[in-house]
Amino acid sequence: MISRKIFSVLLAASAFAAVFVLSCRKDNSSSSSVPPGQQRVSLYLSDDPALFDKVLIDIQSVKVLIDTSAADTVEHRWHHDWNCDDGRDTSVIWEDLSIRPGVYDLLTLRNGTDTLFASGTIPKGKIKRIRISLGTNNSLVKDSVTYPLKLYPGDSVITLKLSGNEFDEYLAGQFQLWLDFNVGRSIIKVRNGEFYLRPFIRLFVTKATGSIEGKITPWDAYPVVSVYNEADTAYAIPFINGQFKVRGLDPGTYTVFVNASNGYQDTTITNVTVTAREEFKLPAIELHK
Repeated sequence: MISRKIFSVLLAASAFAAVFVLSCRKDNSSSSSVPPGQQRVSLYLSDDPALFDKVLIDIQSVKVLIDTSAADTVEHRWHHDWNCDDGRDTSVIWEDLSIRPGVYDLLTLRNGTDTLFASGTIPKGKIKRIRISLGTNNSLVKDSVTYPLKLYPGDSVITLKLSGNEFDEYLAGQFQLWLDFNVGRSIIKVRNGEFYLRPFIRLFVTKATGSIEGKITPWDAYPVVSVYNEADTAYAIPFINGQFKVRGLDPGTYTVFVNASNGYQDTTITNVTVTAREEFKLPAIELHK
């Protein structure tokens, strides 16, 4: 059983969403053809929830490292890496993606909502790194109190290391990828009450993953949803209407645990099967005291 107190320590925050939210918007350029020797990429931001009011991250730029040489066959994996070796090969180049610099509230993207975060038309090749540069205007709000969200020395740049096969080619020459910000592993509270950010981002594509959705009532149970198996754990905090959704789940069998508060009983649902490209809809869950 996971209490709200323990859950808040595990989660400690939520994922990347813009103050100027472009919620669920797709790349308008997808209808046009891609110039020869080029590719169009779109990065979408999604969020796991957290027991904070807001998590505000200052995003200044997004770059991708492209290997324009022959494609390799490295197995599809996703990693998080703090350092990046740019290399000296002229076939390996950095390109800027279009983004609105500014403060993003990570907690506005949850329960299936996503945002077109960065996009651009760049030289054709394997994308081997994503680099996100942070500014200094980072903070979080908890119980209506604002706290500075500090960066560890050298952590003003998030570098995601890719194999080159993570993106989904949904149209000829047009690629998309989702960045799921795991706030529970990203925000660290130290003994003096200060909060530090060490971002952890998981990548997924919708064609290779599935989702679980449902509705939990009543709202005053303040439910927190954990979806887990032996390989992974994801979380959701339902909207005020009780609706929740967990995306980016690898195919497999999961347990759904609803951690309730305010005198309501917890609920566990087992043997929930997730299939790629499909949404598993749970029966309505009504919690009781």
